[in-house]
Amino acid sequence: MAEVKLHGFWSSPFSCRVIWALKLKGVEYEYIEEDLLNKSELLLKYNPIYKKIPVLVHDGKPIAESLVILEYIEETWPENPLLPRDLYDRAMARFWIQYGATKCADAIGALYVASEEEKEKAAKEILEVLKILEDQALGDKKFFGGDNINLVDISYGPCAYWLPALAEAVGVKVLEPSTLPKLHAWAKNFIEVPVIKENIPEHDKMTAYSRSAREKLGKN
Repeated sequence: MAEVKLHGFWSSPFSCRVIWALKLKGVEYEYIEEDLLNKSELLLKYNPIYKKIPVLVHDGKPIAESLVILEYIEETWPENPLLPRDLYDRAMARFWIQYGATKCADAIGALYVASEEEKEKAAKEILEVLKILEDQALGDKKFFGGDNINLVDISYGPCAYWLPALAEAVGVKVLEPSTLPKLHAWAKNFIEVPVIKENIPEHDKMTAYSRSAREKLGKN
């Protein structure tokens, strides 16, 4: 029986974050796919507050919320560190992770639920948020972590595959080389990292899922 278990859902960008971190750390784990329309008793037991995935269970103890889980993984398995050793650089990494959890998440969420009339405005707002990220955090680096990916890359990683799928579903392109050249290059580099490439949802399946979810919201 694996001492590490992960309750997740195939399309969840938050689940993917945790999978990538575990894989990069070389941590063996058991993956449990949840049915979000019929959540398991274990999931409700392990995350009674939010009742959401992902939930990491280590030695029987559950940890919820993907960014909290990432920090736990980093501290529990210090091999192959995913945060800078320098304390200032580490603080800056956490700053940009938090920026993504607030500014980026809100902007992407707004596009996801935007009506036909609202989507151009929502796409513009995402572009403004991502432009700050590109200029202030990424700069001329290959990855946010420099030559290798770190927790900042992992936290933004879903943008590399999820934004293109969402853009197709919504009909508005966001992550383009003409508007975000450095971030676009980062996204291509990120999904070519073997651990990432092997653990992302299929593009067509992801696009179909995004389109279906928007239809259920009455947005298409």
